[in-house]
Amino acid sequence: MFNFFKNSSMARQQEPDHTAINLVGKGTVIKGEIQSKGDVRIDGKIIGEVHSEGKVVIGDTGMVEGDLFCKNADFSGKVQGKADVTELLTLKASATFLGDIVTNRLSIEPGAKFSGTCSMDREAPQAKTEKPK
Repeated sequence: MFNFFKNSSMARQQEPDHTAINLVGKGTVIKGEIQSKGDVRIDGKIIGEVHSEGKVVIGDTGMVEGDLFCKNADFSGKVQGKADVTELLTLKASATFLGDIVTNRLSIEPGAKFSGTCSMDREAPQAKTEKPK
């Protein structure tokens, strides 16, 4: 009676939404690599790498042992590894970060603990490889 897929615009509207928020709940432990086109919230524990094209939020009970690669991030829990954030990384007051940060913008609230290095000049490595004229 009805043929919804005959019209190509209707078929496109039923494609999966990649902006969904992915949740790793409290008490959950994941070992391995996570890749997401959407946002990721971690209230459990991740041992491995996290890759997100969106925002990564690590809640108060969240813990990551490994490297994170994302667009934006808010850390309230514990992170040990490297954080490569293309835009803004925020370390909330309850955050503990041990490792290296590469980002364009960094916000650290009073009370947050950070031990490691931070680079906020993402284009510096490219500039250093150029030969002087």
